Amino acid sequence: MKRSNNISRKDFLKSSALAMAGLTLTPTVMSANTLSEDKALGVNGKLILKNVRLETGFEYEEGEVVSTKTDLFLVETENGKITKIAPNNPKAKAVDAKGFLMLPAFKDMHIHLDKTFYGDKWQAVRKRKGGVKGMIALEEQIMPEILKNSTYKAEKMIELIQSKGTAFARSHVNVEPTSKLDSLKNLQKALDNKKKSFGAEIVAFPQHGVFYKNSVPYLKEAAQMDIDFIGGVDPYTIDGAIEKTIDFTVQLALDHQKGIDIHLHETGESGLKTVEYLIDKVNENPSLKGKTFFSHCFILGKLDKIKQEEIAEKLGNAQVGIASTIPIGNLIMPLPTLQKHNVTVYTGNDSIIDHWNTYGTGSVLEKANLYAQLYGQSTEFLLSRSLKLATANLTPLDDKGVQRWPKTGDDADFVLLNASCSAEAVSRISNVESLIYRGNVVF
Repeated sequence: MKRSNNISRKDFLKSSALAMAGLTLTPTVMSANTLSEDKALGVNGKLILKNVRLETGFEYEEGEVVSTKTDLFLVETENGKITKIAPNNPKAKAVDAKGFLMLPAFKDMHIHLDKTFYGDKWQAVRKRKGGVKGMIALEEQIMPEILKNSTYKAEKMIELIQSKGTAFARSHVNVEPTSKLDSLKNLQKALDNKKKSFGAEIVAFPQHGVFYKNSVPYLKEAAQMDIDFIGGVDPYTIDGAIEKTIDFTVQLALDHQKGIDIHLHETGESGLKTVEYLIDKVNENPSLKGKTFFSHCFILGKLDKIKQEEIAEKLGNAQVGIASTIPIGNLIMPLPTLQKHNVTVYTGNDSIIDHWNTYGTGSVLEKANLYAQLYGQSTEFLLSRSLKLATANLTPLDDKGVQRWPKTGDDADFVLLNASCSAEAVSRISNVESLIYRGNVVF
């Protein structure tokens, strides 16, 4: 049967996605006589890639890691999983990955997808008045307008961070008397529209305080919906009561089997008391261990070294994590100290081009680079470890240089970058050539 030269819409979209990803098909793949075309392209849940660069170990000189060993492989995925990792076959009927480095897909673990100017007209931040409560008053004025097209803007934001290699995000979403549950519902629509190309978990975030603006009934309703964490913000500064607010948050999380993620900007005595009180509550309720986080937690950057070590040890023992935006300026967070005590440390972009923050490229690889610069992680080994900030702590090689990712059975979530190894990718913020999510070419 003669094959038509007219390309179908499906094939056009397929080819366009691969072209955008910077990937090319060998002539044999596009041959009319080839039965493997659909397999190579990822149709029917399958994708075959050749010339994929993977890290295999470290090179040492006098006990120091001086370079990272890599080799080219053939990688197959099916139904969202990596099903085969084999020696490279340049002649295979497969998508040519061009020797690009394959790394775990990036994860943004602190972002606000529900409220942004991105995708709409440009607006810079205006002068702040009245601290956090002043910003709450501003939000009460502008949230109704933001909500009019927040689903669309959330989708545009997702597309931005996908282009930077991010396939998953933990998004805080306003749940308070002004937005009620509308911001949450609008974001859920956006995430549902992107579910084949993007994963997420949601924090019900009482931006205007739990009790200050009485977000209680809305939080209780949100807790019964498809969310993952109960949020919070500065219990003392906003609500005027550390114990009352934390107790409510903890009980709501326990009642609905949710995690906890609380914004803590306070840098004085109240900040430290909040940290210690939540640690105590988690120790009293072990089911919250590994599911409880402080976002920002700036108080840690204000403590003396001895106190930092003490609190880091308590956080590690209670399995309470920190989601940091890696701030610069006068406040340097003790992230290496936290990591030394086995505290889970995540990072994210936080606000991108909204009424809180004018900036934001959408790249968490850039955050890993910032981490490496701030904490002097300039050697091959330390740069490779810094990648953890972009991937939520997953690296291709463990600290001894043993390959731990990828393995057959892993989720087929990965990026392809124009870099020779993780260390170079972090140091140069290497260009993301393609993002694969659940085996689908996304970008």
